[in-house]
Amino acid sequence: MPSGPLTGKRIVITRAPEQAPELRQALEALGAEVLLMPTVAFAPPEDLRALDEALSKLSGFDAILFLSKNAVRYVFERSRELGIKCWLDSPPRLVAAVGAGTAEAATSQGLRVDYIAKNQGGEALVRELGDRVAGRRVFLPRSDRGDARLSNALREAGARVTEVIAYRTLAPEATDAALLAKVRRAEVDAIVFASPSAFTNFSDSMGDADLAQLSTRVQFAAIGPTTARAMRGAGVRVEIEASEPTSAGLAGAIAEYYQDRATQARRA
Repeated sequence: MPSGPLTGKRIVITRAPEQAPELRQALEALGAEVLLMPTVAFAPPEDLRALDEALSKLSGFDAILFLSKNAVRYVFERSRELGIKCWLDSPPRLVAAVGAGTAEAATSQGLRVDYIAKNQGGEALVRELGDRVAGRRVFLPRSDRGDARLSNALREAGARVTEVIAYRTLAPEATDAALLAKVRRAEVDAIVFASPSAFTNFSDSMGDADLAQLSTRVQFAAIGPTTARAMRGAGVRVEIEASEPTSAGLAGAIAEYYQDRATQARRA
């Protein structure tokens, strides 16, 4: 029988299937029953010309900023398709990443990472890099749903930015109707969101009124402040927020929340 601080808890993961295993394993190791209900999917850009042009001119960039594992994944997949091999021979002088997971994804491709953001989010990365991007030619591959704040921050710091869509963020083709009905009935303990897109797609499937009401009966968990901010902006209660934006950090935050509740219940 499973045991641990999450024993008896039923937790829904909304990550894309290829991104879910690490978080699932971390939660199951803590005793949780994990249900997979992807609310987000990813695909290459519909038009690859801008990405291809940037990749063909890699030697002209002074820096590249990776904001997510997906940015690394799709940049390297397309590089291989184009036969571009200069990443390892003559990479940009500065390779920076947001989060340890993103940095690990880059190093797993054989690319050195010079800087990992100490704080969460792309804007924090720009602040931390400071003068290192001033006057530099910066390659910024990102999702089609990325907002303009990061590229604006880079330009304000004096960088010359080439911003391209490296991948698209989509809703999945289908949702498990039986599991969604179970979630609507609050027959789960927590729902985990690792991106604003995953939450937005879930919200669309639920409807605003049902979503707000559900968040009073089921704990909503966010991997970090950007996701939490999007959720709260939609009127949802976020009971759990990871201080470290990783699968282990999120699983730990969920476990800590339920341990604290159990302690409070015993004292009552």
